[in-house]
Amino acid sequence: MRRALRATLVAALIVTIAGGCAPAPSAAPRPATSTPAPSPSPTPTVDPAVAAVRQMSTAEQAASVVMGHVPTTDAAALKTYMASGPEGAPLGGFILMGSNIGGDAAQVRAVTSALTLDPELPPLIAVDQEGGVVSRLPWDALPGGRRLQADDAARVRDVFADRAGLVAQTGVNVNFGIVADVPADAGSFISSRALGADPDAAADRVSAAVQGEQGVVLSTLKHFPGHGAAPGDSHHGIPSTPMSLQQWRATDAKPFEAGIAAGAELLMLGHLAYTAVDAAPASLSPRWHRIARDDLGFDGVLITDDLGMLGSSGITAYRDPVANAVAAVTAGSDMVLMIAGSTPATAPAMAAGIAQAVTDGTLPAERLEDAAVHVMTLRMKVAEQTTP
Repeated sequence: MRRALRATLVAALIVTIAGGCAPAPSAAPRPATSTPAPSPSPTPTVDPAVAAVRQMSTAEQAASVVMGHVPTTDAAALKTYMASGPEGAPLGGFILMGSNIGGDAAQVRAVTSALTLDPELPPLIAVDQEGGVVSRLPWDALPGGRRLQADDAARVRDVFADRAGLVAQTGVNVNFGIVADVPADAGSFISSRALGADPDAAADRVSAAVQGEQGVVLSTLKHFPGHGAAPGDSHHGIPSTPMSLQQWRATDAKPFEAGIAAGAELLMLGHLAYTAVDAAPASLSPRWHRIARDDLGFDGVLITDDLGMLGSSGITAYRDPVANAVAAVTAGSDMVLMIAGSTPATAPAMAAGIAQAVTDGTLPAERLEDAAVHVMTLRMKVAEQTTP
C-alpha cells in the first residue's frame, strides 16, 4: 500500500515538471539570531561598616560613639569600664592620660590590652602625643611644636614617623598629636604647640606630619576650625573671633585642608566660636560640621575636643555633659570625648543619653547610625592593621 502511494506521488511530480510548472523559489535562509541571555544584575555590595552597624542596637550604636576616660591602670577596672555602656554595650573609645601611663611601653600596652574587649574589633584608643609641651609618653624626646617650626617638611615627616612608632608600641592606635592651629601671635597659649606661625608654613608641616604617621597610627588634626584666630584658652572659656568665613578660608583653613588632603583620619572640633559663622562653639555647631564635610571634603571621624572643657567654661548651658554629648552628635560629631570632671559613670551616662535622644526623637536615628558607621570604619581599619 505504501509502495503504491509513493509511486503515485512520484508520477504526479513528473507530470508537474513536464508541464513546465517550476516550483516556487524558496526564501533565502535568514542568518540564525540568538537573543543573549540577560546578564544577572550585580549584587549591590554593602560596606562592611554599614552592615556591622545595622546589626547593632541603638544602645550599642550610642556606646560606640563615646570615648571616655578613667584614671587607673588596673586591668579589671578598665575592662569593667569599657563594658559599662547601656545594656552592657562596650564603649567605642578611650583616651589615655598621665594616670594611665606606666614607666615604659610594655606597661602601657598592658593597659591598652585590658581596654580591648574584642581583639577583632578594637576600640579607638587615643593619646595626646604632640611632643614638647604636650607629651604623655615621658620617653618621647623627639621635638614638637615650636622646635619644629623652623624645620622643613621632610624633617617634620621623619619626626612624626618616629613618634608614631613610639605610640604604636604602646598599643595606642590614635594620636591626637597634630596641631593645625595658626597662632595669631607668639604670646598665644597655642603658639608653642603649633607647627607653623603662618598658614602656608603650617600647612606644609601638617601635611608632612600626617604622612609620617600614615599606616602606623591614625592621625588627628586639631583644633578645627583653628585656635589661633580665637584668643584665649578653651580649657577655661569659649574663645571667640569675628573672623569671617572668607577670611578663614584664606588663612586658618589652610593647614586643615592640607592635613585632610594628606589623609588624616580624624578631625577634632574645638570649643571655639567664630561668631560671624555661628555663635555656638564649633564642637556644637551644625554649620562647622557641614563646612568640614561639604567644603573641605573630610570623610573621616569628626570628634569633639574634651566636652568636660565646656563644663569648665562657666557657661550654665554647658554644665550637663549628657546634654553636650547629644548636642554634639546632633550637630554632626561622630564621636564625643569626655575627660575633665568625669567619673566612671559619666561616659556611660552620655551613651545612655544619646540612645534616649533617639528614642525621644530629638536625635535622628539616621544621624546616630551615620556617626557609628564612621567610627566603625576606623575600628575595622585598626583591626586590619593589627592582624598578623
